[in-house]
Amino acid sequence: METEARPQALVTGVAGFLGSHLAEALLEGGHAVRGADCFTPYYGRSLKEANLAGLRSRPDFRFHEVDLRSADLAPLVEGVDWVFHQAAQPGVRASWDEGFAAYVEHNLLGTQRLLEACRRAGTARVVFASSSSVYGNVPSGEVTEDAPLRPMSPYGVTKMGSERLVDVYHREFGLHTVSLRYFTVCGPRQRPDMAFHKILRALHLEQEFPQYGDGSQLRDFTYVGDAVRANLLAAEHGAAGAVYNIGGGNPVSLAHAIRVLEGVTGRRARIRVLPRAEGDPDRTAASLERARRDLGYRPEVPVEDALEREAAWFAGPDGPLALEAGRRT
Repeated sequence: METEARPQALVTGVAGFLGSHLAEALLEGGHAVRGADCFTPYYGRSLKEANLAGLRSRPDFRFHEVDLRSADLAPLVEGVDWVFHQAAQPGVRASWDEGFAAYVEHNLLGTQRLLEACRRAGTARVVFASSSSVYGNVPSGEVTEDAPLRPMSPYGVTKMGSERLVDVYHREFGLHTVSLRYFTVCGPRQRPDMAFHKILRALHLEQEFPQYGDGSQLRDFTYVGDAVRANLLAAEHGAAGAVYNIGGGNPVSLAHAIRVLEGVTGRRARIRVLPRAEGDPDRTAASLERARRDLGYRPEVPVEDALEREAAWFAGPDGPLALEAGRRT
């Protein structure tokens, strides 16, 4: 008896933090995977190439160096069943002032062109990576997907605009889309501009960590493996046109996370306190009720375990310290 073929998948932003983990999970699940990335200079290409290293050796993986803003995307999506759109210009603080142009191009133009290509190709499912930044601050309780969207940064505005584009292509053309609003993803391969990566670097190199605010700000940290699983569940079970919060389920303070990393590494953090950064909310907290009901999503890895795993990666043979040491020798 023949085994039914698994859907073929495209992962944009495949050389990034979440995209590389997602591509690996799809391959492990028996899917053929195309990966696309344009290696934006937001951070160094060497880290992204390290993320790709294991994927490149897999026979069911094909990599395409493609810029979604300008390339002919028809060949990229042809014959693909599932598209996971992870590619974006990330980061809140860099999105102000002159930096905003890159966010408009990558997050809005790139998304619109990919959606147009998927529409023309008749793609079965599109899962879009959105962000909790669309909500802004959550002063109390847990924010639901129906809450008003009040982004506090230009980055958040482009994510909100991208969601609107996704919704338009669903309503006007019947494209089966699902948007996932990630709440601060952490774990191995986290981007170097993100807080835990920066803290670990400061700890290992005995440098100061520039802390914006007093450390009391709360974040609903989400382990990368949980976010990956949410993508797979969304492709299988997500309602057409739906939006889902994807969080860790237990917001903790930055100060608590620093204490955990100090305990894991056996090192003491040197902290330089700076004023609160523009665009950073005081608190994020996700209601996961809709994701539980529709997708069967439940976070499995608490933030303390996520931090331990990220710390092990950072100092391990595949982490940034080993990569940088190799470049020096």
